Amino acid sequence: MANPLLPELHKFSALTDVPDEQLLWLLDRATDETFADGTVMFKPGDALDHFNLLLAGRVRLDGGPNGAGDEIMTFEPYSTMGVLPYSRLTKAASFGYAEGDVRWLGLHRDHLKPMTQTCYELTAALVQQMTNRVRSFTAQQQQTDKLASLGRLSAGLAHELNNPVAAVVRSATTLKDHLRATPDSFKALMHLNLTDAQVDAVNTTFFQIIDQKTSDAAQRLSLLERSSREDELTDWLDDRAVSEPDDELTLDLAGSLTEFGVTTDDLDALLEQIGDDNLPGVLKWIVDNMVTEQLVSDISEASKRIQNLVGSIKNYTHMDQGGGKQAVHLADGIRSTLTLLNHKLNAKKITVTLDFPTELPDIQGWPGELNQVWTNLIDNAADALPDTGGTLTIAAHYDPRPDSPGFVITTITDNGAGIPEAIRSKIFDPFFTTKAIGKGTGLGLDIVQGIVRHHNGLVKVESEPGQTVFSVCLPV
Repeated sequence: MANPLLPELHKFSALTDVPDEQLLWLLDRATDETFADGTVMFKPGDALDHFNLLLAGRVRLDGGPNGAGDEIMTFEPYSTMGVLPYSRLTKAASFGYAEGDVRWLGLHRDHLKPMTQTCYELTAALVQQMTNRVRSFTAQQQQTDKLASLGRLSAGLAHELNNPVAAVVRSATTLKDHLRATPDSFKALMHLNLTDAQVDAVNTTFFQIIDQKTSDAAQRLSLLERSSREDELTDWLDDRAVSEPDDELTLDLAGSLTEFGVTTDDLDALLEQIGDDNLPGVLKWIVDNMVTEQLVSDISEASKRIQNLVGSIKNYTHMDQGGGKQAVHLADGIRSTLTLLNHKLNAKKITVTLDFPTELPDIQGWPGELNQVWTNLIDNAADALPDTGGTLTIAAHYDPRPDSPGFVITTITDNGAGIPEAIRSKIFDPFFTTKAIGKGTGLGLDIVQGIVRHHNGLVKVESEPGQTVFSVCLPV
């Protein structure tokens, strides 16, 4: 008598071409199980010992212990699940929840070896299922890894952009308020009686002060030295009755003059040119314009920082260039990658050293792919270093060959704890990771190896406690 479940197996697309006698062989050895709606069918770490055929209900894979965490995928009726022939799957990596009343057939892994020996079509169908599963899961995990990398870069970029943007907004607001107070100083200046020579002297003094601002030793004064300089200037201004003694205006003038590296000798020289009567008005005008100059300079510096960050993004993504193979200067890509990872490196107090010879030749390659290599290797090195700091050294050199254009070898070295010898041979395997669940997909180094091979290159690792070196060899 035919098994009543045989027509159900015909509904599985994976089993369409499998002869009935082989399906009956499977049914004779399978167990029939049911699960009520909402049941936790398995959880991370549970042993997976069965190949399952889902007859009714749905099975949702989820990363959350309460059924509402991070949904991974859902299996519909007439899907295959669990262990497949030649699969190395042994444990569940997620939670499995029953949606609706679930019914499935389970074939224990002990029957898989006899099946491969007696049921050729059934084995071929299930091996094809395993191949499709690996291909689909790998593509999904690669996309997840790319999105995770993009998230890390975006977070760092947002932090890096926040500082200069805040500086621009702050300085622009201060400049607006400052300019509203300028007319009073201008009014006082208009009442002065200055000759053309004296005006020229004031202009000369002003621009000398501005020019010396960036290089003057006053910028490196200690707190005690700055306080002493400010006291000297305050006394000098009080003696010349620029304003009332200890007046707030005097303190503001003294503080601003100190900030720009002005000394009492500078003021003596100015006083000699313009005279006592003109001193208060001229000093106020000079200080007002120094403050304006400083605010404009702050806005300019912050804007250049934003421009550099945007330039690094364009260089990293090559958004304004074609996607084909082209000449690549490796140092540029690595510097752009470091810019985008700067927040993480700074947060962990990591010291980065670069060593690129100026005559390093270009290679022919895909810049966007190579930047993925640098991102994964540098990010992994940063993860391997403690939060208290460490060193990361990135160097490159040209290795000429008599029978070919030669190679560029790039090394990324960190002084972390190293990679244990027991796992060193596995780090390039897909899905192998030493990071906590949710912290890594185990595809970073697999992607690195794939990209380097795409460039006909080689990547290898050497590690011992205190020094791990990843070497990327690319043909010129």
